[in-house]
Parts: sequence; C-alpha cells; structure tokens
Amino acid sequence: MDRDTEELVRRATKGDVHSFVELTRRFQKVAFGSALALLRDFQRAEDATQEAFVAAWTGLPALADPAAFPGWLRGIVRHHAFRVLRRQQLQMLPLSEAEELASDEPAPDRRIEQQQQIAAAMAAIADLPPLQREPATLFYVHDCSQQDIATFLGLSVATVNNRLHAARSHLKEKMLAMTPGMMQAHALPDDFANRVGRLAEARGRIVEILFDPAHLPDVLTELAVSDERDRSAIAVQVIQRPGGGIVRGISTTAVTAVPRGATVLSSGRQCETPVDLAGFEQVVPLLAGRGVGIHQGVKLLETGIKVIDVMCPLIAGGSVVIAGEVKTGISVVTEELVRRLSGGTAPLSLFSLIPRWPDAPQGWSLSEQMKTDGFSEGTVGAVQTFFFRSGDGSWVADQLPGLASADAVIHLTSDMIRAKIYPAVDVMTSRSRCLEAMVLDDEHATIVERVRDAIAALRATEPQPASGAGSVDLDRARKLQNFFGQPFFVAEPYTKRPGSHVSRDEALRGCREILDGVHDDLPVDAFYWSGSIAEIRNGNVKKAG
Repeated sequence: MDRDTEELVRRATKGDVHSFVELTRRFQKVAFGSALALLRDFQRAEDATQEAFVAAWTGLPALADPAAFPGWLRGIVRHHAFRVLRRQQLQMLPLSEAEELASDEPAPDRRIEQQQQIAAAMAAIADLPPLQREPATLFYVHDCSQQDIATFLGLSVATVNNRLHAARSHLKEKMLAMTPGMMQAHALPDDFANRVGRLAEARGRIVEILFDPAHLPDVLTELAVSDERDRSAIAVQVIQRPGGGIVRGISTTAVTAVPRGATVLSSGRQCETPVDLAGFEQVVPLLAGRGVGIHQGVKLLETGIKVIDVMCPLIAGGSVVIAGEVKTGISVVTEELVRRLSGGTAPLSLFSLIPRWPDAPQGWSLSEQMKTDGFSEGTVGAVQTFFFRSGDGSWVADQLPGLASADAVIHLTSDMIRAKIYPAVDVMTSRSRCLEAMVLDDEHATIVERVRDAIAALRATEPQPASGAGSVDLDRARKLQNFFGQPFFVAEPYTKRPGSHVSRDEALRGCREILDGVHDDLPVDAFYWSGSIAEIRNGNVKKAG
C-alpha cells in the first residue's frame, strides 16, 4: 500500500471524516466485488458493503498498523457478507419479471438479454475454484486493476495474474466471451464515497447529520447511522435539508447512545416506509417548536388562498400538515404556501406527507423533481418544511385524527382533481384548530358551518350534472366549490394564467354572498378557477360582451 493511502488511514483513525471518505472512494470497488463474490446478488452486495464501511469507521481506532488496512477491510466485508447470508435466503425471481423493470432504456428485450448474460456470467464465476473466484469477480465487475486486487487480497501482482489466467481458462469452457465491464451497470455506484456523513446531533428520534455540501442526500432518502454499542445500524429518513451540509432526519428508534461523529451512510435510495402516525404525532411539536396556544387574539396568517383562509386558517407560529393521494398537488400546495408566506416575519412549519408513487420512473427523486419544477425545498425565510413518506392509498377519515398534533390539516383528494378543482382541498376533511377552539369571529365560524352544510348536501345528491340541474341551493353549493378553485403563482409557467391573491375578508364576503343568493344571476361556470367576486363579475361581463 502506498504512503499516501497509509497517511489517509492515520488521519481517518484520528476521526478525519474527509480522509475516510477518500479511503472509501479508493476501496469501494474492491470491497463491493469481494461482497459480490460471496453473495452473488448486486443489491445485497451493496448493502453488505455499506454495512462494512460503517463498521470500518467505528473500528478504525483499533487498527494498529495503517499498512494492514486493505486486508483488515476485506475481513470486515466478508464478515458482513456472511451476516447477510445468515440473515435471509437469497430471493430468486423469474427472468420474466425483468420485463416489469421501470426504465427508459434499454428496451425490454435488450434488458432481458443483458440479464441473461449477467446471470450466465455470475453462474460461471460462482463455479470457479475458491482461489480464483474472488479475483475474477473483482476484475470483471468494476474493472478493478490487478494492482488493486493484489493490494486488497494481500497477494503479489504475479499471483493475481496467475489466478486470473486460470480463471479465464475455466470461464471459456462455459462462456464464449467475457470482458471487464460487462456487469458495470450493476456495479457499486460511483458516488458511494460521497454517501459518507457523520452524526452532528441527536434529540430522541430527530437527528442532524453532516455531509459534503456538494453531495447531500435527497429528501426522503434512507440513511443508516452506525450504532457501535449494539453493533447495528439505525434507519433514518431525510425530512429536511436546511443548508450548510446538514440534513435533518427522523429515525425508526431513538438515537440515545450513539455519540457525535458516528458514521452515517446514505443508501442513495428513496425511503418506501410510510411514517408511523403515532410517532409522527410526537415529533411534530419537537420540529415545529413549542407551538402556540389557541386563544382569543391569536394571530392568523393570510395566505390569499380562499379555501385555506376560510376553511382551514393557519396560525402564526403554528404547524400545518399537507396530506393527500398521489398526484393531488401536495408539492404544489407546499411550494405555493412557501412563496406566499416566506417573506413575512411570522414563523410557520409545514409537514408535507408525500405518498409513494408506484409508477415513478426509475431513479426518480423528490429533490430532483422540485428542482426541475423550479421549486424550493420549502425552508425559506419564516417558513420551514419537512417532508415525510406516507402510504400510496387514500387518506380516509379514520387516518386524519392521527394528525391531531398539527394546528391545521390541508387535505387534498383525487375527488377534487376529478372535479377539476385546483387546489384540490377537501373542505369537509381539512381542519384548523382555530375552528375547533372557536377563536374565530362569529361571522367567520358561521360561514364555515354554512359552507360545510352546503357541500355536504351537494355530495349527498351526486352524481348530478355540473350545472343547470337541481335546486337553487345545490347550484349555490356548486358555485362555492368552484369559487374555492384558484390560479397559483407557482403554476403560472404551466397554466399560462397569473396567480391570484384574494384577501380573507374578500373570500369570506364571496362565500356569504354566494350562499345568500346575491350572485344567483351568474352561471356556475363563471365561478370556476377565478379570484375574487369582483374578478368573477368582470370576467362574466367580458364574456357577455
């Protein structure tokens, strides 16, 4: 091993995480290949390699001779590979399932052909004699050089070449051709070394982790915190990236005995495990701060979004959950609130519950999607946003009480999407603690009750034609439902329609006048996706003219 690498080992032994990241970068290929030689499964080999590097970081202070690092690391890799083998049997899937892999390229028939080639190669390598199997795997999986293999296995280059030559002879009997790089698409990702971070702070289940600012894990990414005492890893989900190389996460169990500086590895994969509602209820107050008492005189935040300001008003210093099904606009509503409120001085905490997307393209990430859409990640000015994974089913009434620790819940539904109401806020299931505590003025509270009665009556009679049928009261309810739709500023590039801001007083007045029949002369469609009553009136006059 060269002197530069030995110096990296010395510095890493003293706790220099940057040196350890560089060691990880240098040895990640051979470590992965060694794990693959035993496990013969790419995903499990990657998992074992991650676990091995976590163990290597925590165990480095006990390494007396820096020159022994390659062989020492290989022993750890093999130990964790054997642990994976003991933990569960390898799952064998039929080749036909390759057709269901989500990918833009190559074509399905080409993917099947590639998988057949890889399966044949892995089977051929597995049949090699033990002394040839590991060098062959290291050589063919990620183009590891003979020198790298020699260093990692503690052999001379001549011995490595002899074993590779003998391996080629055996492989030719089973395969016509096999070249380095043929399995490169399944090798350890090149960014693996950048996935190493360290624990900065832990408060129960809330953890803060320091990464290279240029290589932060995406929100909703799975992390693993090394728990040296219990010789295990604690799973963490990234919920926020506040800046400065810090990511904030929520762990599956309390991180109490893990010291600062402990190794954290990012899986590079999006978390699929939905948040536990009981645990979620506990962390909301911790993340949002002490919260506010709901009392007379509490300060309301005006968003300029009619349905929110009327039906689920937000509180200065409070917490808001945005929940719904896939493709109901959760990220859009979150970003719209951020843009409207981040310039103020009153703090607000948003909790955006992102459902699993079964049909998401391979490699899709929420962070990249928000960047593509021109969105922030919601922590701007007075507003901070936390992203949690939720299930992919409907949010039903039985689940919503699990969000009781939040001051307001904005519930989005596919029913509203099908009715072409944007934002797709369900006024019957969305709520605000202001309404429950009866701290709003009497007029506001009365309007909310009248709106809910009208919408409930409308839904009880559905399906009905969108307009031109039913009683006057039902037409007024349809106008209310359309009135709660509104153009958003963040959607302007897509809708080509300027966003609108309607004050709370104007929104309340509009609801009251619709319910009182002041605008019975206007058709139901006139209220669709517009701003204030004045805008609706003016727009109808222009159409009539």
